[in-house]
Formats: sequence, structure tokens, C-alpha cells
Amino acid sequence: MSSLLINAVGTAAGLCGIIGFTPQIAKIVREKDASSISMKMYAVTTTGFVLWVAFGVLQKSWPIIASNGVMLGLAATILLLKLRYR
Repeated sequence: MSSLLINAVGTAAGLCGIIGFTPQIAKIVREKDASSISMKMYAVTTTGFVLWVAFGVLQKSWPIIASNGVMLGLAATILLLKLRYR
């Protein structure tokens, strides 16, 4: 399989993950309420993204690094909003 196709699939998967986080952040900011957010779930998710970024660096795979880096930032934002709107 060509590396171009592999990178395109990885990029598409990353974009889907990124798009999935943004409505949650918008809702928390709009309502100034994060009571329905699970701190444990987002702590585990954030840790997972740290590990995925590390994996991407080890594999030298920019789609893994970039998409998981952005999702790490989004998940961390949700964690910070959870702390802010306790």
C-alpha cells in the first residue's frame, strides 16, 4: 500500500477525532458547566494521547503526531474547563 494512501487514512482519522472534541468544548464554554464531564475519563484520554504522540515520534509518523497532538490539546482543554467550572 502506498505511503500517500496510508497517510491520507491517518489524517482523515485524526480529523474525525479532532472534530469530535470541538462540540464538547463549545458546549462547556457556552454553558459554563462541566458537571457532566468525567474527570477520570478525560484524565485517561489525555494520558492516552500523550502515549500516542510518543508512539508517533518513535514511528516518525507525522499523521499520528499531529492528530494526536491536537487531540491532546483538546482533551487537556476539557480537563482544564472541568477544573474551572467545578
